[in-house]
Amino acid sequence: MAEAALDAVRRELREFPAAARELSVPPAVPYLDEAPTPLHFYRDWVCPNRPCIIRNALQHWPALRKWSFPYLRATVGSTEVSVAVTPDGYADAVRGDRFVMPAERRLPLNHVLDVLEGQARHPGVLYVQKQCSNLPTELPQLLPDLESHVPWASEALGKMPDAVNFWLGEAAAVTSLHKDHYENLYCVVSGEKRFLLHPPSDRPFIPYELYTPATYQLTEEDSFEIVDEEAMEKVPWIPLDPLAPDLARYPSYSQARALCCTVQAGEMLYLPALWFHHVQQSHGCIAVNYWYDMEYDLKYSYFQLLDSLTKASGLD
Repeated sequence: MAEAALDAVRRELREFPAAARELSVPPAVPYLDEAPTPLHFYRDWVCPNRPCIIRNALQHWPALRKWSFPYLRATVGSTEVSVAVTPDGYADAVRGDRFVMPAERRLPLNHVLDVLEGQARHPGVLYVQKQCSNLPTELPQLLPDLESHVPWASEALGKMPDAVNFWLGEAAAVTSLHKDHYENLYCVVSGEKRFLLHPPSDRPFIPYELYTPATYQLTEEDSFEIVDEEAMEKVPWIPLDPLAPDLARYPSYSQARALCCTVQAGEMLYLPALWFHHVQQSHGCIAVNYWYDMEYDLKYSYFQLLDSLTKASGLD
C-alpha cells in the first residue's frame, strides 16, 4: 500500500512539469521592445514568474557608450577588485565529490584587462563576479554611468535592490546550473551572455546531491589545489552539466525542457526568482545586474513543497 502511494506521488511529480509548461512556460523567452510600466511588469512577468528580454531599457545609460576597455583603464584601471580564479572557468561548481569555490585575488582592473587583451598572463581563468554589490563597493567611480536601481522594477516590487553587481571575464568563465532567491534584472553593456534556463517546475528532473565544500588555492608554482573548508556543512548543488548531461546517471533530465536565449549589448533579461540558470559569455563581456529579494509568499511555499516531495520520493 505504501509503495503504491509512493509510486503515485512519483508519477504525479513526473507529469507536473509538462502540465506547468503548458499553462505558464513560454516556448521561448519573449522580447519586449521597450521597458514595461510597473503595472505591466508586475502583472505580466513577476506574478506569473515568466522571463523576458527587454530592449531599449538601457539606452539612456552613458555606460552603453562609454564602457570600453580604454575607458575602464582611464577611470578605474588602478582600482583593485575581487577576482574569481579557477583552473577551468567553473566557479562554485561540482568537481568530483567536492563543491569547489574559486580562489579569490585582489588585482588591479588594469591587470584583468591586460589578460583579456592577451597582453599579460595569469594562471587559470579570471572572472570579476563578486556578488555582494561589488559595483558600488569596489567601483563607485562607474556609478554615474548608469542607474542605482531600475525605477519601474523598484516601483513594481516595492523595494530597492539588495545588490548591484559588476561582471567582467573571459569566455571560458561559466556559471554552473543553479537558482537564486532574487528577482534578477541582468543588463549586458558590452558583448553577449548566453543563458540556459529551466522553470522551477522542472525541479523533479533536476538532480541535487550533497557535497563537501572546498576552495581552489593557487600554489607558489601557479598550479591549483583543492582545499576543504573546515567546519562547514555539506552543500546541496546540481552535479549536472546541462550542455553535456550524463543521462546514464541522470536519465530524468532528458524530460526537462530548457529555454535558451542570448542577451545582447543594450538588452536586459528579467530572470524570475527560482528559475534555474546556466550562463556563458563572450570574451570580455561587461554586464551589470540588479538583485531584488523575492517575496517569500505562497509561490515560494509551493516551490518548497515541490522540492521536498522530489527529495522524499527519491527522484533526486
